Amino acid sequence: MKIYTKTGDKGTTALFGGKRVLKSDLRIDAYGTIDELNSWIGLLRDQEVNHDRAEELIEIQDRLFTTGSILAVEPGNTKVKVPALHDSDVIFLEQKIDAMELQLEPMKSFVLPGGHPSISFGHLARTVCRRAERLVIALGAVETVPPVVIQYLNRLSDYLFVLCRFMTRELSAGETPWKPRM
Repeated sequence: MKIYTKTGDKGTTALFGGKRVLKSDLRIDAYGTIDELNSWIGLLRDQEVNHDRAEELIEIQDRLFTTGSILAVEPGNTKVKVPALHDSDVIFLEQKIDAMELQLEPMKSFVLPGGHPSISFGHLARTVCRRAERLVIALGAVETVPPVVIQYLNRLSDYLFVLCRFMTRELSAGETPWKPRM
């Protein structure tokens, strides 16, 4: 398979199934942002603090490829087969969140992102996840998007927030509370 095909030289790309759309299409923006998020998750996985969570993060990356595949198929095209995202994938994230939260102090205020590069990478992943979620919701307002895709992204951003708090604990970085100026 050649890496360059020249078929996108005029600003279009093909969805799974062959339909060509502009590269600026909302669907392309949505699954392109999922791809960006997947790269941030890879960077998080590469952090020493996440060594023992590598398989967990690989599973999340796999589900993000699944999510991108789902979004890359035009609605109504049943001829193209892609992997499915399941409610159990959302439950997996919830279980990981619950397990981490059992070991964390309850939040008393909003916290500022940062404290260690690994934590900052996590917060960048979280904000890209929120952007992906917003784009998928916007896409869902004009075309069919499986509800589990939005649920998964919503729960993933929660997971990433709790993971950042958990890394803060593991790295003894300390959380910086937001103190609004009033």
